[in-house]
Amino acid sequence: MSILSLEDVSKHYETDGQTIRALNGVSLMVDAGEFVALVGRSGCGKSTLLHLAGAMDFPTGGVVIFDGVPSSSLDDKEQTRVRRDKVGFIFQSFQLLHTLTVQENIELPLLLAGKPDARQKTLERLQWVELEGLGNRYPHQLSGGQMQRVAIARALVHSPRILLADEPTGNLDTGTGAIILSLLQRLTREQKTATIMATHSLEATAVCDTLVKMRDGRIEGVTRR
Repeated sequence: MSILSLEDVSKHYETDGQTIRALNGVSLMVDAGEFVALVGRSGCGKSTLLHLAGAMDFPTGGVVIFDGVPSSSLDDKEQTRVRRDKVGFIFQSFQLLHTLTVQENIELPLLLAGKPDARQKTLERLQWVELEGLGNRYPHQLSGGQMQRVAIARALVHSPRILLADEPTGNLDTGTGAIILSLLQRLTREQKTATIMATHSLEATAVCDTLVKMRDGRIEGVTRR
Protein backbone atom coordinates (compact mmCIF):
# COMPACT_ATOMS: atom_id res chain seq x y z
CA MET A 1 0.00 0.00 0.00
CA SER A 2 1.37 3.41 -1.00
CA ILE A 3 2.10 5.71 1.92
CA LEU A 4 3.64 8.47 -0.19
CA SER A 5 3.00 9.52 -3.76
CA LEU A 6 4.61 12.35 -5.73
CA GLU A 7 2.78 13.10 -8.97
CA ASP A 8 4.59 15.28 -11.53
CA VAL A 9 6.05 17.37 -8.71
CA SER A 10 8.12 20.49 -9.31
CA LYS A 11 9.72 22.86 -6.83
CA HIS A 12 11.11 26.22 -7.93
CA TYR A 13 12.71 28.99 -5.87
CA GLU A 14 13.22 32.63 -6.75
CA THR A 15 16.65 33.91 -5.72
CA ASP A 16 18.05 37.31 -6.73
CA GLY A 17 15.69 37.45 -9.68
CA GLN A 18 16.64 33.99 -10.88
CA THR A 19 14.53 30.83 -10.83
CA ILE A 20 16.17 27.82 -9.20
CA ARG A 21 14.53 24.61 -10.39
CA ALA A 22 15.16 22.19 -7.53
CA LEU A 23 12.72 19.55 -8.81
CA ASN A 24 11.21 19.16 -12.27
CA GLY A 25 8.35 16.77 -12.94
CA VAL A 26 9.21 14.12 -10.33
CA SER A 27 6.86 11.16 -9.87
CA LEU A 28 7.47 8.48 -7.25
CA MET A 29 5.45 6.07 -5.11
CA VAL A 30 6.67 4.63 -1.80
CA ASP A 31 4.95 1.76 -0.01
CA ALA A 32 4.74 0.97 3.69
CA GLY A 33 7.71 -1.22 4.60
CA GLU A 34 9.78 -0.07 1.61
CA PHE A 35 13.35 1.21 1.99
CA VAL A 36 14.13 3.76 -0.72
CA ALA A 37 17.53 5.32 -1.43
CA LEU A 38 17.83 8.64 -3.26
CA VAL A 39 21.26 8.95 -4.88
CA GLY A 40 22.92 11.68 -6.91
CA ARG A 41 25.32 14.58 -6.68
CA SER A 42 24.82 17.54 -4.35
CA GLY A 43 22.16 19.84 -5.74
CA CYS A 44 20.30 17.12 -7.64
CA GLY A 45 17.14 17.55 -5.53
CA LYS A 46 17.43 14.80 -2.91
CA SER A 47 16.97 17.04 0.14
CA THR A 48 14.19 19.01 -1.55
CA LEU A 49 12.32 15.76 -2.18
CA LEU A 50 12.72 14.80 1.49
CA HIS A 51 11.36 18.18 2.60
CA LEU A 52 8.30 17.74 0.39
CA ALA A 53 7.80 14.17 1.61
CA GLY A 54 7.80 15.36 5.23
CA ALA A 55 5.40 18.28 4.66
CA MET A 56 8.21 20.69 5.57
CA ASP A 57 7.76 22.35 2.18
CA PHE A 58 5.19 22.28 -0.59
CA PRO A 59 5.45 21.85 -4.36
CA THR A 60 5.32 24.63 -6.90
CA GLY A 61 3.55 22.22 -9.24
CA GLY A 62 2.14 18.72 -9.05
CA VAL A 63 0.80 16.93 -5.98
CA VAL A 64 2.39 15.27 -2.94
CA ILE A 65 -0.02 12.78 -1.36
CA PHE A 66 0.83 11.62 2.15
CA ASP A 67 -1.19 8.74 3.57
CA GLY A 68 -4.01 9.48 1.13
CA VAL A 69 -4.10 13.24 1.73
CA PRO A 70 -2.56 15.95 -0.53
CA SER A 71 -0.06 17.88 1.60
CA SER A 72 -1.11 21.21 0.05
CA SER A 73 -4.63 20.72 1.45
CA LEU A 74 -3.38 20.74 5.05
CA ASP A 75 -3.68 23.89 7.14
CA ASP A 76 -0.90 24.94 9.54
CA LYS A 77 -2.32 22.92 12.44
CA GLU A 78 -2.71 19.79 10.32
CA GLN A 79 0.81 20.16 8.89
CA THR A 80 2.23 20.31 12.41
CA ARG A 81 0.22 17.24 13.42
CA VAL A 82 1.47 15.24 10.41
CA ARG A 83 5.10 16.12 11.09
CA ARG A 84 4.70 15.41 14.81
CA ASP A 85 2.71 12.17 14.61
CA LYS A 86 3.44 10.55 11.25
CA VAL A 87 6.95 11.54 10.18
CA GLY A 88 10.35 10.81 11.71
CA PHE A 89 13.51 12.72 10.74
CA ILE A 90 17.16 11.67 10.94
CA PHE A 91 19.96 14.06 10.00
CA GLN A 92 23.66 13.76 9.23
CA SER A 93 24.55 16.04 12.14
CA PHE A 94 22.30 14.15 14.64
CA GLN A 95 20.51 17.36 15.80
CA LEU A 96 20.52 16.34 19.46
CA LEU A 97 20.02 18.89 22.22
CA HIS A 98 23.28 18.84 24.16
CA THR A 99 21.79 20.25 27.36
CA LEU A 100 19.43 17.25 27.61
CA THR A 101 20.27 13.67 28.48
CA VAL A 102 19.85 10.83 26.00
CA GLN A 103 16.55 9.88 27.59
CA GLU A 104 15.30 13.47 27.58
CA ASN A 105 16.22 13.90 23.90
CA ILE A 106 14.19 10.84 22.94
CA GLU A 107 11.31 11.67 25.26
CA LEU A 108 10.93 15.30 24.18
CA PRO A 109 8.66 14.77 21.11
CA LEU A 110 6.21 12.77 23.20
CA LEU A 111 6.19 15.34 26.00
CA LEU A 112 5.50 18.12 23.50
CA ALA A 113 2.61 16.06 22.13
CA GLY A 114 1.25 15.51 25.65
CA LYS A 115 1.58 11.72 25.54
CA PRO A 116 1.04 10.12 28.97
CA ASP A 117 3.28 7.08 28.34
CA ALA A 118 6.34 9.05 27.21
CA ARG A 119 8.77 7.50 29.70
CA GLN A 120 7.83 3.90 28.90
CA LYS A 121 8.03 4.38 25.14
CA THR A 122 11.39 6.11 25.53
CA LEU A 123 12.81 3.16 27.48
CA GLU A 124 11.46 0.75 24.85
CA ARG A 125 13.16 2.68 22.05
CA LEU A 126 16.42 2.85 23.98
CA GLN A 127 16.35 -0.92 24.26
CA TRP A 128 15.47 -1.29 20.56
CA VAL A 129 18.58 0.65 19.47
CA GLU A 130 20.66 -1.24 22.07
CA LEU A 131 21.46 1.77 24.26
CA GLU A 132 19.71 0.71 27.45
CA GLY A 133 21.70 1.91 30.42
CA LEU A 134 22.90 5.07 28.65
CA GLY A 135 19.77 7.15 29.17
CA ASN A 136 21.36 9.45 31.77
CA ARG A 137 24.38 10.33 29.62
CA TYR A 138 24.65 13.54 27.61
CA PRO A 139 25.34 13.58 23.84
CA HIS A 140 28.94 14.73 24.30
CA GLN A 141 29.60 11.55 26.27
CA LEU A 142 28.66 9.33 23.30
CA SER A 143 30.40 8.19 20.14
CA GLY A 144 29.11 9.31 16.75
CA GLY A 145 27.41 5.98 16.17
CA GLN A 146 25.73 6.11 19.56
CA MET A 147 24.48 9.65 18.91
CA GLN A 148 22.97 8.54 15.60
CA ARG A 149 21.24 5.65 17.35
CA VAL A 150 19.79 8.14 19.84
CA ALA A 151 18.58 10.20 16.86
CA ILE A 152 16.96 7.08 15.39
CA ALA A 153 15.27 6.28 18.71
CA ARG A 154 13.94 9.85 18.87
CA ALA A 155 12.66 9.61 15.29
CA LEU A 156 10.86 6.34 16.07
CA VAL A 157 9.50 7.04 19.53
CA HIS A 158 6.10 8.13 18.16
CA SER A 159 5.88 5.18 15.68
CA PRO A 160 5.86 7.25 12.48
CA ARG A 161 4.42 6.05 9.18
CA ILE A 162 7.41 7.37 7.26
CA LEU A 163 11.06 7.91 8.19
CA LEU A 164 13.18 10.46 6.31
CA ALA A 165 16.96 10.15 6.62
CA ASP A 166 19.27 12.80 5.13
CA GLU A 167 22.82 11.40 4.80
CA PRO A 168 22.47 9.42 8.07
CA THR A 169 25.95 7.86 7.74
CA GLY A 170 27.72 10.95 6.38
CA ASN A 171 29.58 11.71 9.64
CA LEU A 172 30.37 8.10 10.51
CA ASP A 173 33.18 5.71 9.68
CA THR A 174 32.43 2.75 7.41
CA GLY A 175 31.92 0.19 10.15
CA THR A 176 29.69 2.40 12.28
CA GLY A 177 27.76 3.47 9.18
CA ALA A 178 27.07 -0.18 8.35
CA ILE A 179 25.58 -0.68 11.82
CA ILE A 180 23.27 2.31 11.35
CA LEU A 181 22.17 1.09 7.90
CA SER A 182 21.42 -2.35 9.30
CA LEU A 183 19.33 -0.75 12.03
CA LEU A 184 17.36 1.29 9.47
CA GLN A 185 16.78 -1.83 7.39
CA ARG A 186 15.58 -3.71 10.45
CA LEU A 187 13.06 -1.05 11.50
CA THR A 188 11.70 -0.85 7.94
CA ARG A 189 11.11 -4.60 7.90
CA GLU A 190 9.82 -5.07 11.44
CA GLN A 191 7.64 -1.98 11.76
CA LYS A 192 6.56 -1.57 8.13
CA THR A 193 7.80 2.01 8.16
CA ALA A 194 8.41 3.59 4.78
CA THR A 195 12.03 4.77 4.87
CA ILE A 196 13.50 7.26 2.40
CA MET A 197 17.22 7.90 2.65
CA ALA A 198 19.20 10.52 0.74
CA THR A 199 22.83 9.51 0.31
CA HIS A 200 25.95 10.13 -1.78
CA SER A 201 27.19 6.62 -1.08
CA LEU A 202 26.32 3.84 -3.49
CA GLU A 203 27.61 1.38 -0.87
CA ALA A 204 24.90 2.57 1.52
CA THR A 205 22.19 1.58 -0.95
CA ALA A 206 22.97 -2.14 -0.58
CA VAL A 207 20.38 -2.48 2.21
CA CYS A 208 17.62 -0.72 0.25
CA ASP A 209 14.72 -2.16 -1.72
CA THR A 210 14.54 0.65 -4.25
CA LEU A 211 17.26 2.82 -5.78
CA VAL A 212 16.21 6.20 -7.19
CA LYS A 213 18.86 7.96 -9.25
CA MET A 214 18.46 11.74 -9.43
CA ARG A 215 20.12 14.38 -11.58
CA ASP A 216 19.38 18.07 -12.05
CA GLY A 217 16.04 17.89 -10.25
CA ARG A 218 14.78 14.87 -12.16
CA ILE A 219 14.59 11.14 -11.61
CA GLU A 220 16.86 9.40 -14.09
CA GLY A 221 15.88 5.89 -13.14
CA VAL A 222 14.25 3.67 -10.52
CA THR A 223 15.57 0.20 -9.74
CA ARG A 224 13.50 -2.12 -7.55
CA ARG A 225 15.28 -5.14 -6.11
